[in-house]
Amino acid sequence: MPYSFAQLLNRLSFRQLQVFKTVYRRQSYSRAADELGLTQPAVSAQIRMLEQALGQPVFEYVGKQLFVTAAGEQLARTVRSIFGDLERLQMELAELEGQVRGELRLAAVSTSQYVVPYILSGFLQEYPQVDVRLNVVNRAQAVERVTLNRDDLVIMGMVPESRSLTSFPFLDNIMVPVANIDDPLLLRPTLSAQEFLDANLLIREPGSGTRHALEDWCARNRLSLQPRLELGSNAAIKHGVLAGLGVAVLPQLSISAELRLGELAIPQLEGFPLRRSWCAVYPSARHPTPVMQAFLDYLRLSMTSLHQRVYGKLP
Repeated sequence: MPYSFAQLLNRLSFRQLQVFKTVYRRQSYSRAADELGLTQPAVSAQIRMLEQALGQPVFEYVGKQLFVTAAGEQLARTVRSIFGDLERLQMELAELEGQVRGELRLAAVSTSQYVVPYILSGFLQEYPQVDVRLNVVNRAQAVERVTLNRDDLVIMGMVPESRSLTSFPFLDNIMVPVANIDDPLLLRPTLSAQEFLDANLLIREPGSGTRHALEDWCARNRLSLQPRLELGSNAAIKHGVLAGLGVAVLPQLSISAELRLGELAIPQLEGFPLRRSWCAVYPSARHPTPVMQAFLDYLRLSMTSLHQRVYGKLP
């Protein structure tokens, strides 16, 4: 027989809900235990007490795979709402004291990893009481996360065309052609963009923002793309160019060290560099929390100094 609401309140605890939220997000009892600093039996005990209070299982195993039940999915929606309201309460109370305090959940596409540290270093100096949780993802995952409102803000370059998203561009994303310093291509007196693209091009996987930007530029300029290799990260592509596998188009920030060391070079090509913008993106229907607004205001006021810090020392 289900408990009454009063009985349910007596049997539920925030700790149980926190443990559930972590197991749900990590899809694993052991990974949740590591994150929470608990033993796996302690996590299991908390989930068991939660299920006894609800009168229904929230997780189930099929073989060794953990699955969320229908009751668990409903609980997850409720828990997100409860914890979201508590976070907003904490921020609003801090705001009454003239402070910005709370958690900022960011997701960033992997190519922005060279930019985000510059942003966070300045922001956290100004707002030391903000806790930042950062997830680095690929572009497809970033699009999914912003669509599902999983984070406060998503940092990405190629923003989906949608009226349901608010996007704030704050920094140039400069993409350049890259060749090994010993590549014979660099000895040619003239080099066309098509000749460069035909010289064993290394490219990111479908869905990557870097690839999407290059494909879009080639389509607009009626150039063909016939890559030699697809690789899963800009770092892998950079090392492929260093190893002499071919050429690439990469964010300039990702090759700054190799340019200084004289290991890579940027050939002069018509139409390059490609310029896009790093953007902070969130669902338009979402009302920014005080911490979100502080971060957006910081980006807005720091655009010029951020550009100088990020690009000012490049070769």
